[in-house]
Amino acid sequence: MNDLTTLRLAADPDGIARAAAILRAGGLVAMPTETVYGLAADATNGQAVARIFAAKGRPRFNPLIVHLPDAAAAQAFVHWSDAAETLARRFWPGPLTLVLPLREGTALSPLVTADLPSLALRVPAHPVAHQLLQEFAGPVAAPSANPSGRISPTTADHVAASLSGRIEAILDAGPCGVGVESTIVGLTGTPTLLRPGGLAREEIESALGLSLADHAGPITAPGQLSSHYAPGASVRLDAAEKRPDEKLLGFGPVPGADLNLSPAGDLVEAAANLFAMLHAIDDGETPIAVSPVPETGLGLAINDRLRRAAAPRD
Repeated sequence: MNDLTTLRLAADPDGIARAAAILRAGGLVAMPTETVYGLAADATNGQAVARIFAAKGRPRFNPLIVHLPDAAAAQAFVHWSDAAETLARRFWPGPLTLVLPLREGTALSPLVTADLPSLALRVPAHPVAHQLLQEFAGPVAAPSANPSGRISPTTADHVAASLSGRIEAILDAGPCGVGVESTIVGLTGTPTLLRPGGLAREEIESALGLSLADHAGPITAPGQLSSHYAPGASVRLDAAEKRPDEKLLGFGPVPGADLNLSPAGDLVEAAANLFAMLHAIDDGETPIAVSPVPETGLGLAINDRLRRAAAPRD
C-alpha cells in the first residue's frame, strides 16, 4: 500500500536523530551508504523487517545484510574468525560484507537471515550512515532501497521515484560514491566470493594471502538471484555498436553512445556511474545495448550487475 507520507530528511544532526527515532518506532528509512542507498529497519523488530520485504516485494528466502557501526558490535552476532579479523581490520569501514556463522540466542529477527545459520554483516564507511548507526545504537537490516530485482538507487531521487508512499523517510545525503553494492565474502568455511562488488576481489585475496573460492549452489547471500538490477527495457551486453532501435551505454572511447560509463575506460568511474546511468537511459521500452567492460578489478562487479540486468525475467 502506498499510503504513507514519505519524509525527505536532511543529512544533519536533526535529520539523523529523526531517522533514528523512526527506526526505533518500527519504521523504514532509506539511508545513504558509500555503495547504494539502503532500506533500513531495526533488525531485531520482526514486523519492521517484514515491512522491508513488503515494501520491496522481496522474496523471503533472500537474506539481508545487517549494518553496524564497528567490528566490535558485529562480533556480538557471529562466531568471529582470524580471516574475519584480517578483513575487518583492512577493509572496515567500507564496501565489504562478511558472512559468518550466526551466534545462537541473538535478538535478530529470523527474517534477516532467511532462517540460514549464517549472518551477513557490514560496517559502512559513509559518514551519515555511521552517524545514524551510532545514534540508533542497534543492528540495522538494510538491503538496497528499491523494488526487488530493479536498478539499485544511488540518489535519494531514485529512492523517492520507486518507494514514496511505502516508507517513512529518506535520509538525503546526495549521490553515493562507490555506486555498486558491497562485495560479499563467505567465511562459514573456505573463504568464498559470494557477490562481487565495490571492493575488488584481488584486494581481498591479497589481504588473505589466498584465492577466494567461487560460489556455487543455493542462495546464501543477497544479490545472487539470476535476474536482478534490471531496468524496464531489455539489455544486450558486449555490444560492438548500437542497432537502430537501441540506446547505447558505452564504456571507453565508443562513438555514438547515448551515455558513457567512463569515456576514459576507468572502472572506478564506471562503477560509480553504473546504476545512475541505467536509471537515466531506461525509458522502459527502448532496448539498451552495453559496450564490453573488462572482467578485472571493479569490472567483475560491473559485469555481474549487467549480466543479471540482462538475464531472462520471470
